[in-house]
Amino acid sequence: MKKLTRIISLALALSALLLTGVGCGIYSFSGTSIQPDVNSITINYIEYKALKVNPSLSNDLTEALKEQFRKMTKLEQVEMDGDLEIEGQITGYDVRATAVTANEQAAQSRLTVNVKISFTNRKHPEDDLEQSFSAYADFDATMSLDSVEASLCQEIVEKLVEDIFNATVAQW
Repeated sequence: MKKLTRIISLALALSALLLTGVGCGIYSFSGTSIQPDVNSITINYIEYKALKVNPSLSNDLTEALKEQFRKMTKLEQVEMDGDLEIEGQITGYDVRATAVTANEQAAQSRLTVNVKISFTNRKHPEDDLEQSFSAYADFDATMSLDSVEASLCQEIVEKLVEDIFNATVAQW
């Protein structure tokens, strides 16, 4: 009887271990849900199509996306024909007043960046995605955009990269 109980316990433990491993086949601790047969990614240069020009934003966003995928996945980054591919365009770069004082002057301004992303999964086309993303950062209207633009863009790029990453491989 003691031997039978031990065998049953061992079988249950082994079954639980197998179910945990198999049930989470595409789950990882980084929060991604990349299928096991997907091994590479191509991240194309994010083109700048907005009317107001920021000469470094395309490069900053492209490099931040590459870094995020390097840190959070084991995908090999390739120049072309990756199993996954990301391409996109910065479609908007706007500054607008968000708060007005009693004297009808802007108290706070907002820099907003809009990006359109196409995500292609060559191994699992049902995961393909075309989506627009937007992120913003507020600043005191008494400051010039030139004086805060670099730090605002860094904050905006971080938000955009997180949103793009989550929508493409974390599927949140």
